[in-house]
Amino acid sequence: MGWCGHLATHLSAHPAMASLLRAAATWGLFPWRGYCSRGTQGELSKGFVEALKAVVGSPHVSTAAADREQHGHDESMHRCQPPGAVVWPQNVEQVSRLAALCYSQGVPIIPFGTGTGLEGGVCAVQGGVCINLTHMDRILKLDPEDFCVVVEPGVTRKTLNTYLRDSGLWFPVDPGADASLCGMVATAASGTNAVRYGTMRDNVLNLEVVLPGGRLLHTAGAGRHFRKSAAGYNLTGLFVGSEGTLGLITAATLRLHPAPEATVAATCAFPSVQAAVDTTVHILQAALPLARIEFLDEVMMDACNRHSRLTCSVAPTLFLEFHGSERALAEQIERAEEISQHNGGSHFFWAKEAEERSRLWAARHNAWYAALALRPGCKGYSTDVCVPISRLPEILVQTKEDLKASGLTGAIVGHVGDGNFHCILLVDPEDAEELRRVKAFGEHLGSLGGDGA
Repeated sequence: MGWCGHLATHLSAHPAMASLLRAAATWGLFPWRGYCSRGTQGELSKGFVEALKAVVGSPHVSTAAADREQHGHDESMHRCQPPGAVVWPQNVEQVSRLAALCYSQGVPIIPFGTGTGLEGGVCAVQGGVCINLTHMDRILKLDPEDFCVVVEPGVTRKTLNTYLRDSGLWFPVDPGADASLCGMVATAASGTNAVRYGTMRDNVLNLEVVLPGGRLLHTAGAGRHFRKSAAGYNLTGLFVGSEGTLGLITAATLRLHPAPEATVAATCAFPSVQAAVDTTVHILQAALPLARIEFLDEVMMDACNRHSRLTCSVAPTLFLEFHGSERALAEQIERAEEISQHNGGSHFFWAKEAEERSRLWAARHNAWYAALALRPGCKGYSTDVCVPISRLPEILVQTKEDLKASGLTGAIVGHVGDGNFHCILLVDPEDAEELRRVKAFGEHLGSLGGDGA
């Protein structure tokens, strides 16, 4: 017996995992049969479309070109690859029936949230059915005493935090876009707060998932929200970051955090990339409890000044934020300023009022659109690299040199507090030679760094 057979035998007592293995083993064994047209890959027959309508109702199924094209791309430079149909389920029962229908006919399923991704993950490369989950947008349960909340896939991070405003709690994971929370689970999203609060991997307690065949799975058990468990497989961790390849996430139980007593944000300019990133490492080594520490090179700062109407120095810059008590913040600010000045930092701007802080972080979160404005008509291509903190100065400086040598237009921004940075390249998708240079740059950057995050 091969290793798959051994694994299936040992997991036979765990029906959820066994079901997952069976689904993975049989996926693709019967492509494009039954309702699917064989004339064009991904084209759906009228009979299959009618079957979709029977599940969710005619108003919630569309084969219109405009709807299909809207769901065939995200914010990335990847070309639109539309699905054969778009479906808007209203509840988990409908999602289960849709999954079973598509699975029985070998039709690809593409889950869709807000479409704010940057990597082409929603492109329907083999056609199929796009399941748009935004109509399932309820906050199902808030448990403030256990610091957790249950949300449906259509709830976005900003909607959740608005809902939590008077509870004394908040959800801190914040990728730049107002992404759907279950989409953030599927992509293992990070964000500016990751240095203190972690990524989605650290903030998901349980998931409700519809498996390919339509079966419903609760990854930590129905209704459970334990912060720690040593029993069984970590199915929750398996689905976080699975990008829709293992199932459709129809609810997520998320960890909440107490809202900080006081918050202060700051920007500080530096004479070089090396000085800014050295400061990051020194601040982390000094064990200052930063909530956020973000790096923007001078190209990105110039773009943000223009796009968000800031007046910051056009220089390599750190954006910082501290959470805590008033007394603790005063000490942290003083120490951070000392370290920054030691590395040549200047033009400090401290923002204590909520409006000022929001303006700074809105500019940071809109960095993607600010970069796109540097070269109107072009598309953005974002690299994503995560490296050990000890190698961050070396690799960022090397990346900056390589970017200049490539002749490409690009800017660097990153969550440097956890060793993660992005190089955003502005590309003419019709220029084959430029695309070749982008590919070569990305491959070289990957060889310097490590895993994306």
